[in-house]
Amino acid sequence: MKKEHIIILGVETSCDDTAVSLVAEGREILSSLVSSQMDLHERFGGVVPEVASRRHLEIINALIEEAMEEADLNFSDLSAIGVTYGPGLVGALLIGVSTAKALAYTCHLPLIAVNHIEGHMYANFLAHGDLPFPLVSLIVSGGHTNLVYMEDHGKMEIMGRTRDDAAGEVFDKIARSLELGYPGGPVIDNLSKKGNPLAIPFPRAYLEEGSYDFSFSGLKSAVLNHLNRQKLKGEKVNIPDLAASFQEAVVEVLVEKTLAAARDKGVRTISLSGGVAANQALRLSLEQKAREKGYRLFFPPLSLCTDNAAMVACVGYYQYLREDFASLDLNAVPGLQLISSL
Repeated sequence: MKKEHIIILGVETSCDDTAVSLVAEGREILSSLVSSQMDLHERFGGVVPEVASRRHLEIINALIEEAMEEADLNFSDLSAIGVTYGPGLVGALLIGVSTAKALAYTCHLPLIAVNHIEGHMYANFLAHGDLPFPLVSLIVSGGHTNLVYMEDHGKMEIMGRTRDDAAGEVFDKIARSLELGYPGGPVIDNLSKKGNPLAIPFPRAYLEEGSYDFSFSGLKSAVLNHLNRQKLKGEKVNIPDLAASFQEAVVEVLVEKTLAAARDKGVRTISLSGGVAANQALRLSLEQKAREKGYRLFFPPLSLCTDNAAMVACVGYYQYLREDFASLDLNAVPGLQLISSL
């Protein structure tokens, strides 16, 4: 029997952030806590899976307790437990999945398996309520770059995805090669404001005609080759110019393919989400060009761009309405993909 108020407890441990959230009716955030591991991984220049898993294990139960206290709820108030089961780091995912299964079993609650990429998409529904369907959604994060056509909740077509390095991954790798620290996206975004985006003609990979897929490995190689050539010549590298030129090459492809997808599908609504959606250059460029073409653009606040459990709980709400529940033998799926459902 459904409760009077649908309250979903969301759990997110796909990478290096432990997150727990309680969301009512798919929109009202009652509590949302994120324990960052950035300080643990910064010295390695990237996430160390074993370290991430151990930290999740250490913090997750305390975080759930704190989230429940902040929301002033008991477990008997909950309608279901939603958890990210992929994609992500297998060890990290297993901590969240195991915890969610234990809670669901102990509290006699439905278990909801949430795709992390879909979670990012639903950050906009969490922030803005019901977006006008149909729409095209661009999801850009550290491990994934996807273009999705959404006809309605639970009805989507995967138009394009990354064929190699995702956009956020390339930001981190270029930042590491420039010794700018981790994570690389925010640093490059800030540096780019001081540089000339037209200084270096880096390549744009549009792939074959009509393709909505993404490929950034060639751009990564071009940037690294440019750096090596400058060093061999003994010439000083203009870091802001390089950062701005690299970022412009990424942003241009993301924006142009998104607009092409929206045009070809005949939609008037575009949503942007994922960790790289916090990039100011991407936001401004897509906002300006969408406005010029007459599209409505939605993107979440910065707090909902990076990994969080509120977006997981939001997806969980819509799956709860469809009674799309998982069994207690749910396992982590590190290579999980979005699947077309139209």
